[in-house]
Amino acid sequence: MTPRRLEFTSIVPRSLSETWAFFSRPENLEKLTPEDVKFDIRSPVSGVEMYEGMIIQYRVSPFPGFSADWVTEITQIKELDHFIDDQRVGPFALWHHQHFFRDMGDGRTEMKDILHYQAPLGVLGTIADWVFVHRQVKGIFTAREEAIKRLFPQ
Repeated sequence: MTPRRLEFTSIVPRSLSETWAFFSRPENLEKLTPEDVKFDIRSPVSGVEMYEGMIIQYRVSPFPGFSADWVTEITQIKELDHFIDDQRVGPFALWHHQHFFRDMGDGRTEMKDILHYQAPLGVLGTIADWVFVHRQVKGIFTAREEAIKRLFPQ
């Protein structure tokens, strides 16, 4: 299976520095992830700003009867511009997530996510991706958009 590429753009009605301050703290990931994914951060990240090389451990249960450990590494950071996280251990064969931030000049920030992912298990993973994984991944980002609106009212 060829890795999938998804792109999502959100407008956060906050300054670039305020937006960056929120998204650069791994502890805030739980606030952005749908409850049904049962996203549980296992690493001690409270009050810690991310840094290159940071390893973050999670436990996720994306659907009933299945849970997985997930380990990502922050592989690149350019403050107030972008950061990248890559899966090291987890439910995907590939997970490469780029987060870009752009000051819109009017007190708002454009946040763009570019995600490359690939389901595991070869042909079985390809079928699972067609049946539900792709829809679920897109749903997580749709739910995140709703969380942004709730956490950052205009």
